[in-house]
Amino acid sequence: MYVLSGLGIIILLIIWLSTGSSGTEKETILVAVKSGTFEIDVTTTGELDAKTSEDIKGPSSLRDYRIWNVTIKDIIDDGTKVDSGDYVARLDDSELENKIQDEELELENLETQFLKTQLDTAMTLRAARDELVNLKYNLEERQIVVDQSIYEPPATQRQAKIDLDKAKRAYKQAVENYQLKLQKARADMQEVTTNMKKVKNQLADMREAKKEFIVTAPKSGMLNYRRNWNGKKIAVGDQVSTWDPVVARLPNLDAMISKTYINEIDISKVKAGQPVEIGVDAFPEKHYTGVVREVATMGQQMQNSNAKVYEVIIDVHESDTILKPAMTTKNRIITAVIDSVFYIPIECVQNNDSMSYVFTTRGRKQIITGKSNENEIIVKAGLEKGEEIYLVAPEDAEEKKLVLLDTAIINKFKRLEEKQKAPQIDSSDFKNKRGFKFDKNMSKEDIQKLMKEKGVSIKRGKKDK
Repeated sequence: MYVLSGLGIIILLIIWLSTGSSGTEKETILVAVKSGTFEIDVTTTGELDAKTSEDIKGPSSLRDYRIWNVTIKDIIDDGTKVDSGDYVARLDDSELENKIQDEELELENLETQFLKTQLDTAMTLRAARDELVNLKYNLEERQIVVDQSIYEPPATQRQAKIDLDKAKRAYKQAVENYQLKLQKARADMQEVTTNMKKVKNQLADMREAKKEFIVTAPKSGMLNYRRNWNGKKIAVGDQVSTWDPVVARLPNLDAMISKTYINEIDISKVKAGQPVEIGVDAFPEKHYTGVVREVATMGQQMQNSNAKVYEVIIDVHESDTILKPAMTTKNRIITAVIDSVFYIPIECVQNNDSMSYVFTTRGRKQIITGKSNENEIIVKAGLEKGEEIYLVAPEDAEEKKLVLLDTAIINKFKRLEEKQKAPQIDSSDFKNKRGFKFDKNMSKEDIQKLMKEKGVSIKRGKKDK
């Protein structure tokens, strides 16, 4: 029992010594002031995608039949390698099949109407022809009566001629009516024939479109599911819009991009053409380079968040067979490079109201800081290259003497900062700026003096150079 108690005390003593030692070591970590090129960056997570790809589409003509969406009934696995003509997916064709049946029924009705119209016109024209034959016989009979009336009294002869004229007029009218009936019969048949042909063509197109519900690959490649509006990949049961009937894509893996989203705070720093260092989570030992190709001008709201983000497209320079769409990337966008500056870790900087300072081996020193990145910050004044400073405040931090910067140095940097913040007025366009009254006889020196009094800095225009 005494042995166990002794062992416990020894273990506790070792733990205490280890903890105390590590705490002391942390307090005494010193880092040297670095000098050289300082990079300012924006780090963000992105997703790989192919720069170009070929769409695998379902039926493209369904809008002609007033079908706006179709459901995916089956689809092969995402990432499957396919050859040209291979099966990719099957879409639900039930709505189109119902419309095909309706068209078949309409075609049957039109065929019946065609036959009925054909019989009606045949009967009408036959009756008209029979009437023409009878009127012609009547006309001949009237002509015989006139010929035989030459030996009759004048009144009888006159009546015979009148009857002949009536017979001629009746026959002429019957011939004209027959032509009209014939034209109408032809128009009726043409209408029925056209309607029937239209339905036949549409039915043939529908049957052809039905074949497209079995989706196949247009060429060889690796299948990549299309994403819906919410960013999720499509799956069985999802619907495909007939306005954009893309089911999947065959990406060109020789040229990749990283698609990322940057918050509204940092987006002003990002510009097209900026270099990018790219890492891939799946292969942390791999490193690639790229360039910002496109920065969205309109923001969008993240799902389940009030944050606004902007889409940024990054071209990946290198081509690598291990890179696949949807892989997660870490993108370090270098937004600015500043040469010949001093910089230190951000953790070294302490703040007291508007003053910044660091802890050195000799005490506390006031510093003037500049721009920063995620880990480090520029020191404009107060430190020298190689000077050692504490990473965290030491135990006796409050007892260390504070060495202040010279007032002239502080004022110098304040003036530079105010000058950078002042609105820039082009001196070549002074007389067009509102809010200042210039006399037309004022010299350029007088104008510059007035602008200086107003606190507006002067940017030289083309005419001044």
